[in-house]
Amino acid sequence: MHLLFVIREIDNEPHGILRLSAALKQAGHRTDMVVATEEDPVEAAFRLKPNVVGFSVYTGTQRYYLDVSRRIKAQLDAFSIMGGPHPTFFPEMIEEEGVDAICIGEGEYATVDLLNALENGDPVESIPNWWIKSDGHIHRNPLRPLVTDLDELPFPDRELLYGAHPLSGSRKLKPFITGRGCPYNCSFCFNEAYSDLYGGKGRRTRRRSVENVIRELKEVRERHPLDFVLFLDDTFIINRKWLQELAVRYKEEVGLPFWCQVRPNLVTEEKIALFKEMGCVSVSFGVETANDRLRYEILNRQITKEQILKASRILRQYGIKYSTNNMLGLPTGGLETDLETLDLNIQCRADYVNVFLYQPYPKTKLGEMALREGLMTGTFDDLSGSVTEDTVIKFSSEMERRQIENLQKLLSVTAEFPFLKPLTLRLIKLPPNKLHWLIYKAWKGYAISRRIYPVKMSLREWLSSLLQFMRIKTQ
Repeated sequence: MHLLFVIREIDNEPHGILRLSAALKQAGHRTDMVVATEEDPVEAAFRLKPNVVGFSVYTGTQRYYLDVSRRIKAQLDAFSIMGGPHPTFFPEMIEEEGVDAICIGEGEYATVDLLNALENGDPVESIPNWWIKSDGHIHRNPLRPLVTDLDELPFPDRELLYGAHPLSGSRKLKPFITGRGCPYNCSFCFNEAYSDLYGGKGRRTRRRSVENVIRELKEVRERHPLDFVLFLDDTFIINRKWLQELAVRYKEEVGLPFWCQVRPNLVTEEKIALFKEMGCVSVSFGVETANDRLRYEILNRQITKEQILKASRILRQYGIKYSTNNMLGLPTGGLETDLETLDLNIQCRADYVNVFLYQPYPKTKLGEMALREGLMTGTFDDLSGSVTEDTVIKFSSEMERRQIENLQKLLSVTAEFPFLKPLTLRLIKLPPNKLHWLIYKAWKGYAISRRIYPVKMSLREWLSSLLQFMRIKTQ
């Protein structure tokens, strides 16, 4: 069977799709990819004539992919499948025109089973993890257990991406993921809902062996440009024993500078000394909000300001650059609490302050609360998918909303230069304008390229890295 993956844009290497592709090729199937910024997906589908068209969908992109699927199916007799976060939590998408099957949860083995059945002419109605339309009926199948041993899975099929999007292949910064799952239950994240979905079907957090991770790193370096490693795991710092084993082998066999995500309450001198020894250049961690009520009660993040400031001090002590992740416009918050976040970031003295506008994603505790209690405008279908454009959360007035949206563009540079705060408080009252965006993008580009990802690169590579950093999940 021949499956064509459709991607709207490259904001990071799509590991989920690349792992699916690797598993499918291992099973004898053919895969291709089209990136909409490089080629029209409908034209690509008509040219390649796949049997199956696949889409990885997150909230905010579902309407786009539904439209593309319908247009492809109008031109081609292809089976349309959708997976990813949005279908996993909203499998009702199967009822939409243009969708033949929805994959819920982990998709490697499920997708291989589906394509094997389609190729062999076997029934597909009862394959686990799939909701499937057949003969006018929707067959809703249960989940199979989570993959226990991640080492069983093939490495991501990066060649699929690099063939469709050559710039990704030429970039010297490349992402890697060493595990799955997060043990924490932050209310803005899907981890708890995902755990509930898989209740009794396997361990929530799993990690690849050090041997497996090192082998992938070495293989990628042998085949593609690689000067800087990005470990995209939600909590890379969590397993002390695993880190100690990785540190020895990484330093001896890989020896490349790297970036990873940490968590303030897990930052210790011992771990950061280990990071420094193995080549860590920069890390990122979540502040999210300085307001204790919002952090404890609304976000369910049991991290104190003292732990945040201590983590900052330890990282500075060991000469590791660090960025903080922050959310403005939280439900039940407002401009006053967001200005507290500015003040805490001034104290943190981060090398870059990453700032997002909160988006109430479906099936997260906070997103559902915002919808249930009327704290957002519209429904989840109205989300744009952007965390930098605007907010759908309701505030006391349109002026407060405007100030929060403007503060998102100006907070980072103000944290770097605190004397600008009086000016910032005046500028955020202005209507949204290009000056705010220019300040935001210029400072972000400078800080990332000089501090967080200090790798020599072309202008195109730099712009691609900037877009990737803007989309990295807050931790």
